[in-house]
Amino acid sequence: MAALRVVPAAAGHLVSLPGWFDTPEALAMWGGGGLRFPLGGDQIAAMLAETTTDPPLRLAFAGLLDDTTVAHAQIVLDWPNGVARLARFALAPSHRGKGLARPFLAEVFARLDEAGDFPRLELNVYVQNTRAIRLYESLGFTREGVRRSSTRVGEARWDVAIYAIIRQD
Repeated sequence: MAALRVVPAAAGHLVSLPGWFDTPEALAMWGGGGLRFPLGGDQIAAMLAETTTDPPLRLAFAGLLDDTTVAHAQIVLDWPNGVARLARFALAPSHRGKGLARPFLAEVFARLDEAGDFPRLELNVYVQNTRAIRLYESLGFTREGVRRSSTRVGEARWDVAIYAIIRQD
C-alpha cells in the first residue's frame, strides 16, 4: 500500500465524500445536526469557504493513498481563545480498520501546530460512537462531560461527549 499523504482539502479531493454517508444518521454521526442528507456539493463548498478567510475559520485536510481520498478531517479555529476543535473526521468505508486513523490525525494535528498557537484541542463525539471514542482516548483526549439530549437526529435525541487535550508548549 502506498504511503498516506495529508494535503489541504480542495473540492476535487472531496468528490467521493457524500458516498461515505449512506443514511441521515451516518451523516449526522460525522457532521453533526447542521448538515442535510444527502451531503451535497453546496455544503462541501460552504465548509471549504471557511478555509479561505483571513485568518481561516477552519482547516480541512484530505488523506490520499495514491490519488484516492481515503480520509478527511476539519478543524474549527477559535483564534481569540486559542481553541481548536476537531469538528469532522472520517475514513472512507473501504479503508476503515486498516490503521490509517492514528497517523492521519497525528499529521493533521501537526499541521494545526503550523497554523498557530492553540493550547486547547477539543472535540465532540456522540456517545454511541464507541469506536471513535476509543481512538480519541488513545490519542490522549480526556472526557470532560456529556451534553445530554443535545442533538436531534430524525426522531431521536443524541448525547454528545466533550473531549479535550490541553497542549503544553
